[in-house]
Amino acid sequence: MIEGQEGVTWEQWVALARAAETAGIDGMYRSDHYLGIARAGRAGGSLDAWTTLAGLAGVTERIRLGTLVSPVTFRPAAVLAKSVVTVDHISNGRVDLGIGAGWFEAEHEVYGFPFLPAGERVALLREQLETIVRHWTEDRIQPKPVQQPHPHLVVGGSGKRGTVEPAVRWANEYNTTGAGPEDCRKRRDALDRACERAGRDPASLPLSLMRTCIVGADEANLRDHVARYVEIYRPDTSVEDLLEGTDEADLIGTVDQVAERLTAYERAGVSRVMLQHLVHENLEMVEVIGRELKPAVE
Repeated sequence: MIEGQEGVTWEQWVALARAAETAGIDGMYRSDHYLGIARAGRAGGSLDAWTTLAGLAGVTERIRLGTLVSPVTFRPAAVLAKSVVTVDHISNGRVDLGIGAGWFEAEHEVYGFPFLPAGERVALLREQLETIVRHWTEDRIQPKPVQQPHPHLVVGGSGKRGTVEPAVRWANEYNTTGAGPEDCRKRRDALDRACERAGRDPASLPLSLMRTCIVGADEANLRDHVARYVEIYRPDTSVEDLLEGTDEADLIGTVDQVAERLTAYERAGVSRVMLQHLVHENLEMVEVIGRELKPAVE
């Protein structure tokens, strides 16, 4: 999962996508932000998520592509539905739509998007989900998606009712972030209870997680990757301090260490993890994820 708002260029997007395909990674997801957030002292900014994905669909053959997540405040539902269908056709059925209520007030101000109160954004999420699915499935709106009955639909949230209930009604997957194994277990329980109330099989709504990952083939390789991360995102922190501060929830370690932590998430009810790769210039770590970490957890 790549944070596109941190200054990722088109050339870097292509390199990342091709590296992911070559390494055997299943998919590449990207944020849908316009304003930089995290890089210390560096200008951010993003190419548009859906036009970028359309371009990547044309230069890749296998990996799935999608957003984590598109805020409902950026685009009318009909425009978003049509954008996803377009990428679905270009990719021959390899696109997922991740959608959420939105949270980053500063970028709304800079780009002129109204930043509605939280309750109104959650209500808009419900409305957009219904509209998007209708546009994908209603006969009078053409062309239809390649994927049937429609593209994979992921709702993002923190396990609260405002996002869980519309996910139960419309989504194929619920994605969460900022959670350790115990919090994931609680969010899985919330999904199960909401599914049971709605008469839906909880197994049909998997829980996924997005979490930062720094992984090395061995200790020396790990320290190299951590050093690159610290230089960009934590310049006041040493490599040693970051490594010493990790715990069982952090996906920071050697392949064996991260694989063990991913197993703990699986036991907590997480079906898949989107690994947030923040140093997008680092293609070597993409290869470690695909060539070594993926087989270790399979």
